[in-house]
Amino acid sequence: MSTLTTSEEKPGWQLPYTLTLEKRIEDIPKWLPAATSVGSVVLAFIISGLILKLIGGQPLEVAKFAYQATFGSWPVFSDTLVKATPLIMVGLACAVAFQMKLWNIGAEGQFYIGAFAATLVVMVPLVPPGSPKVVVLGAMLIMGLLGGAIWAFVPGFLKARFQINEIITTLMLNYIAVFWNNFWIFNSWSDAGFQMTPTFDKAAWLPRLADYAREYRAFSGITLHLGVIIALIATVIVWWILRRSRWGYEIKLIGDNPNAARYAGLNIARNIVMVMMFSGALAGLAGMSEISGVVHRLQERISPGYGFSGIIVAWLAKLNPFAVVLVSILFGALIVAGREVQPSGLSFMLQGIILFMVISSDILLRYKVRLGKRVA
Repeated sequence: MSTLTTSEEKPGWQLPYTLTLEKRIEDIPKWLPAATSVGSVVLAFIISGLILKLIGGQPLEVAKFAYQATFGSWPVFSDTLVKATPLIMVGLACAVAFQMKLWNIGAEGQFYIGAFAATLVVMVPLVPPGSPKVVVLGAMLIMGLLGGAIWAFVPGFLKARFQINEIITTLMLNYIAVFWNNFWIFNSWSDAGFQMTPTFDKAAWLPRLADYAREYRAFSGITLHLGVIIALIATVIVWWILRRSRWGYEIKLIGDNPNAARYAGLNIARNIVMVMMFSGALAGLAGMSEISGVVHRLQERISPGYGFSGIIVAWLAKLNPFAVVLVSILFGALIVAGREVQPSGLSFMLQGIILFMVISSDILLRYKVRLGKRVA
């Protein structure tokens, strides 16, 4: 049992209570992980509001404006869902890896390489010009998956073969991925000297509801695209793998107790590589979705930090695939609000506070907190 008191032992005066941490030996209550996540978000909003008040802002007015800018109407809510779409896929990518205690910090780089690989379909091109939309998009989807998977294979292999820390390798590969993309969009793929490729042919665009506004006026201004359906399908697949398949059981067993998994005859090295590649494929799919559904070209800064935000999403969702969807909508709203609310860095500050609170709240999952009176 670990004990923490609320004051130093000083002669003459002491606080009349003690705060004690007792290590949990029984199963965690099913409601507690969700409660700590919700509590972390609520507390993060309260702290951010206090900071905003200290610098002369109006927290309630900002909150009201942010709500109207993200959930106030169908068009703005569709913008929130568009921003949530890559976060869902990246959050799933992180959740899969974290389930096996593999700390994939490289989803950002895998996102970029997935976008690059999907761009090859259009720029090389890998399919004949004039191919049907379903062929072009299908090829881009496959290339996005392959690009992210191959990029994640490198740290996975190094971890499995040489026990090299995957945090370092995945983090360093992020920078290589960004500069690799920049090499192409600044040089041979540059559109008239700008840091972007020419706009893709419409056959390479994911359909969005606004494209059908002439036939259905209700879709006017609705930017939601097919990528959200792909993200939801990926969610169901990941849930089934982690919760219903034999491989999902192996992933969880290796993450919880590698020695027991080794004793049971599981090939840990192979699973490390496979899980990292699966995680990378999901992040690469997010990159494909972003360039095909939103920007319609490969360009610099196609990600406002989706790969890093996905880490927070996965932790806040407690690695639950369906919870990843809900948390991604929240973070999509933060990104949209960040474009409208001043100061502009408020949403990033809030994300940072949420991450700090989520990590701190994990102590409640490992220890019981008891408040007691001090015995004289």
